[in-house]
Parts: sequence; structure tokens; C-alpha cells
Amino acid sequence: MSDSIIQEVRNIREQHAASMDYDLDRIFADLKARQEQHAAEGWVVISPPSNPPLGDNFELQRTRFASR
Repeated sequence: MSDSIIQEVRNIREQHAASMDYDLDRIFADLKARQEQHAAEGWVVISPPSNPPLGDNFELQRTRFASR
């Protein structure tokens, strides 16, 4: 897929990883600190479900493979 928005997101992600020397621990710590900063600013941070539903996600599959 060559969408300009997707390419922009990938470029930003690459720049962020490069700024952290591709160190996953540093990347995680930075993202976690940013999340906490946003929460302190009043943004709503939604946690992932602790018990995700088991089985296939048919809605996602329909969306993902709709153009095939």
C-alpha cells in the first residue's frame, strides 16, 4: 500500500526509532512517558483489554481482505 498518510506514519516511526538508537527499551520508556504526559494533560488513555476475546476476528478479516 502506498498511501501518503501511511508513509508519513512510517517515516515518523523510523525517525523516532533512530533517535533512540533502535533500542527497544528506550523506545518503550519514551512512549510510556509520552502516554503518561498525555494522561496528565487530560487525554483519555484506553488500556487494552486484559482478556481479549478468543477466536478469529471476522470483522477485521472482512475489512482486511475486502479488496481481494
